[in-house]
Amino acid sequence: MALKYYCRHCGHPMGTIDNIAMDSERLGLSELTDEERMEMVSYDSSGDIHIKAICEDCHESLKRNPDYYQYDYLIH
Repeated sequence: MALKYYCRHCGHPMGTIDNIAMDSERLGLSELTDEERMEMVSYDSSGDIHIKAICEDCHESLKRNPDYYQYDYLIH
């Protein structure tokens, strides 16, 4: 099982942690609301966990241009 992070705005892979054996509480996923969990966390058929986060480039773009929040996808 691996934990894979992707940017929610541009889709860029941000990192992977392989061979993890942690429960959702240790990963901090238990701190998310049900709505947040549905939006940010998904599982694939091999048992990998996919987490949608935000990369530094998108964070900077959104900080400089708050109106970009209305878009689902950013290209930079």
